[in-house]
Amino acid sequence: MAELDYLGGEPSPASQFLFEVDGVVIGMFREVSGLELSVEVEDFAEGGQNGFVHHFPGRMSWPNLVLKRGLVESDAFFEWVNKSSGEGFAANDNTLKRATGAVTVVDSVGTRLRTWSFDSAFAVRWSGPQLSVDAEGTLEESLEISHQGFRSRKP
Repeated sequence: MAELDYLGGEPSPASQFLFEVDGVVIGMFREVSGLELSVEVEDFAEGGQNGFVHHFPGRMSWPNLVLKRGLVESDAFFEWVNKSSGEGFAANDNTLKRATGAVTVVDSVGTRLRTWSFDSAFAVRWSGPQLSVDAEGTLEESLEISHQGFRSRKP
């Protein structure tokens, strides 16, 4: 039986999630969703074989990543978005500049525990905080990223 590869024998609680694009830190996030993949199943009913249907792996797909955090002071996200949309997109002959993104789980003392690197990433949505003088709680941004698959590794 294989040993579990946890620090101290117990799962490590994540404190924050670091998001980087082409090695540039975009920010620390409190929540990341969309770390999943699906494989379509292709069925093949073989003639003369009525007892079962063959199943084969088909196309893989990944949902968009959604990252949520409190407000930060860095403009790195908007600088990245400008390279792949708007004026930056037009200045690049309307060619999409895709990037390599990475989400890293960071514990409470700053140790990097696990990283997922995303291929051909580009931002598809940003949602700013809901501004109201009557609002309670923290202001929060949300960022949605499209990509073409990921790899997982220990830093």
